[in-house]
Amino acid sequence: MTPPSKAAHRVWPAPAKLNLFLHITGRRADGYHDLQTLFQILDWGDELSFALNASGRIERLGNNTGVPEQDDICIRAAHLLKSRCGISQGVQITLHKRIPMGAGLGGGSSDAATVLSALNRLWCCGQSQQQLAELGLELGADVPVFVHGCSAWAEGRGEKLEAVALGQRHYLLVFPDVSIPTAEIFRHPALKRDSKPVEMSPERFKPGRNDCEAVVLQLYPQLRQLTRDLSRWGEPHMSGTGSTFYLSFETKKNAIEAASELECRYNVRPVSGVDRSGLLSNLSAEL
Repeated sequence: MTPPSKAAHRVWPAPAKLNLFLHITGRRADGYHDLQTLFQILDWGDELSFALNASGRIERLGNNTGVPEQDDICIRAAHLLKSRCGISQGVQITLHKRIPMGAGLGGGSSDAATVLSALNRLWCCGQSQQQLAELGLELGADVPVFVHGCSAWAEGRGEKLEAVALGQRHYLLVFPDVSIPTAEIFRHPALKRDSKPVEMSPERFKPGRNDCEAVVLQLYPQLRQLTRDLSRWGEPHMSGTGSTFYLSFETKKNAIEAASELECRYNVRPVSGVDRSGLLSNLSAEL
């Protein structure tokens, strides 16, 4: 078991993700949706740090999200793990937020996964990765993919995962000044909910249709101009329930060049897709 005193000094990554496609295949009796999607983990995202103490309290240092502390998914994740494992220690959590809220990049889910994974190590809880993923599902459908830390084909609510090898890819993320609540899109009556399930195959490991995009463009028509602007550089795709759109490039150099031309009009960031997240690297490193 890793000594907590060493691990506690680390900064823990919480990477963003892209949905390379998103098909909604049905609506479940419990109100959730069945879907198929392809998650690509990115080499960029939020960062967290943890300061253990003997107080027994779970506290947040700073607030750069605007979310009340009792609703903060990081705090909720820490309380869930603490109660499940009978931990007496406390912790102060600092979140360095880079992923915009309501951007469709899984920022909150990734933060929660990093809290569960890091505190499992720091508190010596002894939970397996699968146990942490099951805990994470209680917090949100996207949390398990970040706990497992691999690009993956996903079905069900998004929790049925099969790791895939996509290799390093290069993208330009474009962040409109729009925050889109996921629940708003999934409860919209115009959302397509009857996509025919497809078989997993390497031919489908590329950007494709997002069933949420039509509803997002209907509710946020200002994003139509964004898609028209981006079409000069390629085919824009939306991640998750938006609002982030992204372009794919053959090389990192091409993504950086496109960023330099678009940054005068939009908030952009060139990133790379990876098959293994920085969180897993932190967990497996000799600490």
